[in-house]
Amino acid sequence: MFRNLRFYRVTSPWPESEELLSEILSENAFTPCGSFAERSAGWEAPGGNENDPLCRRLNGADLLQLRTQSRVLPVAAINEALEERLAEFRSRMELEPTRSEIRRLKEETRDKLLPTSLVKSERNRACFIHAESLLVIDVGTVTKAEWVIDQLRACFDEFYCTPLTFNNSPADLLTGIFMGDSPLGFSLGRECRMQDVKDTKSIVTWRDFELSDHSIRQHVVEGMRITHLGVGFDEVMTCVMDQEGVISKVKFIEGEVVEQWGEDPKAKMDADFVLLTGAVRRLVEDLKKLLGGYAHSA
Repeated sequence: MFRNLRFYRVTSPWPESEELLSEILSENAFTPCGSFAERSAGWEAPGGNENDPLCRRLNGADLLQLRTQSRVLPVAAINEALEERLAEFRSRMELEPTRSEIRRLKEETRDKLLPTSLVKSERNRACFIHAESLLVIDVGTVTKAEWVIDQLRACFDEFYCTPLTFNNSPADLLTGIFMGDSPLGFSLGRECRMQDVKDTKSIVTWRDFELSDHSIRQHVVEGMRITHLGVGFDEVMTCVMDQEGVISKVKFIEGEVVEQWGEDPKAKMDADFVLLTGAVRRLVEDLKKLLGGYAHSA
């Protein structure tokens, strides 16, 4: 259900019911990209049924889905059409167009092609865990996370959140796991990325390796820093955690069982969501214990 986990602590009020949250999200509900618009974004029902509420509340958490639709207009297509307009300009005016004229013709060309271009959609999910006032966003980059947050902020009178930080660095936890510790429910996986402290461009990556091998651990002993580490958690999920605590490549060990259930899509989504939020809640609680609690700045 979620491939990435980026954590944010929400410090502003959150709606008390599923109905109220859905009503608030409707202030920025998804509408298709207009003919002359490059992009549109808004919230839609997580299950894809337009008659359903714009959120799903289960297991003390809310599931949200943002849809972003954009027009696909390749630069090469614009440039090719622009060449024809420039040739027409030279023939009609019998002189070379100025830079400002080229810019104007390029904008006109783009505006003319835009309504006929294809559209594509990207969907990003997020969930809000009530017990921790925690927003979890399934995106791979900070930029995309900020985009999701901006779309939330457009719905609320006030919405404040900050990246989740701890009093101690997750990097120390990763090093401990890598060197053989097994704190709480964590175990060593089979993927790792290291960076030379003195030369940040010097990076080495292992995938699908036995990381307990002495020759691999020796790199850390000699001063390299772990930036990403594959870990198992609670015998339920595997993932890759980076030195900032951002999680990627989430995979649930029990997920294959859930996928085999002969349920309708909505029931499967609910089952996946309960599995996800239960594991994430335990994960955050354990990180909080291991890393000295939340930082006051969070």
